[in-house]
Parts: sequence; structure tokens; C-alpha cells
Amino acid sequence: MVDEFRAGFAAVVGRPNVGKSTLVNSLIGKKIVITSKHPNTTRNPIRGIITRDNYQIIVVDTPGVHKPKTLLGNRLNEMVVENIDGVDVAVLCLPVDEPIGAGDEYVIRQIEKSKIIIALTKVDLASKESVVAKLAEIDVFTKKLSFNYEEVIPISAKKNQQIEILESEISKRLSESPQLYPSDMNTDQANEMIVSEFIREAAIEGTFQEVPHSIVITIEELKKRENKDLIDVRATIHVERDSQKPMLIGKQGSKLKEIGTKARIEIENYLNSKVYLSLHVKVSKDWQKDPKSLTRFGFIQS
Repeated sequence: MVDEFRAGFAAVVGRPNVGKSTLVNSLIGKKIVITSKHPNTTRNPIRGIITRDNYQIIVVDTPGVHKPKTLLGNRLNEMVVENIDGVDVAVLCLPVDEPIGAGDEYVIRQIEKSKIIIALTKVDLASKESVVAKLAEIDVFTKKLSFNYEEVIPISAKKNQQIEILESEISKRLSESPQLYPSDMNTDQANEMIVSEFIREAAIEGTFQEVPHSIVITIEELKKRENKDLIDVRATIHVERDSQKPMLIGKQGSKLKEIGTKARIEIENYLNSKVYLSLHVKVSKDWQKDPKSLTRFGFIQS
């Protein structure tokens, strides 16, 4: 008997910096989501697509749920709630090297209506004894909250350990459904969105304090050059303060050149084409607190 085809959505959720984006990239088998040591790197829920012979999983990477300090922070938390509403499966990321706390409890309250699989992340950083201790901690924590879950799966997304098992467990919990996307698609996000994220990833690397959170990217142009195997990309890096602009330009443009080189490599890998990348830096004062700016940058729908 041939299995019926199943399809549905799985949201990857958790606090900031628990390994959500790395897990999404590992599941998809291609980098579509940026990663960083800085908290709240993910701002836009990005969907990746896994298609197999008898199922299709749409994996949704969500921003880390946190205590917001700006209008943008409030909006990111709202986006998490919007994107987990109605998903078939929620994958809750709990890192093996951090204690479970109030932030995790808040996330759990948002996903209680979903089928929940707990991914115990970053197990490559821990001993077997630490993993066993964390599994016991999860058991105590979930019983305390009267919180039901389907499975706990220890994983290392960085080393692709047990990722196939996690994918299989997600697929078992999808409903029968026709295929939702073409088999050759690995994301439904526009190229402009993915490209802007690669530029932001390169721009925040090596920055500190408030600077990573002050950066947002707009794509002014992305098009194939006529009669050439080359894609032209023009983009603007927006910051919030005049003092931040020279940090991203550097002496004689050295920092901006470094950002461009790193971003171009990622963009070329993703688009499978040579890229000419032109970057500019602009001050958009206090954009995180300004509703008009948030609308312009796509965080609020007009």
C-alpha cells in the first residue's frame, strides 16, 4: 500500500540564540537563513521547504522571543505569534548548555495548541552526562507546567547529528495533503529578502553593543545584466546614528569592502551566479522606534 502524501508547516521556535536558524539551514540542506552570535539576528520569519517522495514540510524560522525594548522588538514578538498560529508542528529549541527558564515557559505558552517536538540543541558542545541531566531537567520542567509534548530529540544542527530523525518525526505528524510547493523550491522567499539578509549578516559581524540591532538593509536593484552571466545588486545599509556610519565604512572604506566581499560570496552561492555588489551606508535616525520606518522596511504591513 502506497502511503498518502502529507504536507504541512513546522515552526522552529525558542528564545534568542538557541540554534533555531542553524537548525533550519540543516533541515533544508542549504543556507537560506543567516546566523550570528548576536541575539535576535532573525527578524523576518523565513520559510524553507523540504520535499520528499511522500511528504513536504514547510519549515518556518521565527525570531527569538524576548523582552522587547523598541517598537521593532514588540513587532518581532507579534510576528512569532502570527507565524506559529495554525502550524501542524512546533519544534521547540532548548539548548543543552543553558538552564530552562521563564523565557522558555513564555514560548511554550504560545505553542500549547500545536503538536510539539522538543529539539535539545547544541549537543555537540556537551558530554553524554550533561545531555542525560538536561533530559531529566526537561522532564521535571514540562511536568511542572502540565505541558504535553510528542518527543525530545537531542540534535546538533552544526554537525547534522540526528537531523534526519527530527525530520522524520515532523513528517509523521503532518496531515494528508497535496503538495503545496513545487519540488524544486527550497524557499518561497523573494531573492531580495534572502540577499538583504546575507548583507546584514556580513555587516553585523565584528560589531558590538547596539550596532548589530541598528542595521537594516534595503535592496535598490537586483537584476541580471544583459548578455552577461552576472547579477547586479545595489543595496543600502541603514543605521540609526551618525556615529555608527563610519564604523561600517571604515578607514578609506576598508570595512565596507570587507562587508561586500563576505556578502558577495554568500549571495553568489545562493543565486548560483557571479554578482556585482554595490553597497552604500545611510543614516535612518531611530528607525526601530518609528512606525513609518518599520512600514518602509517591511516589518509592518501598510
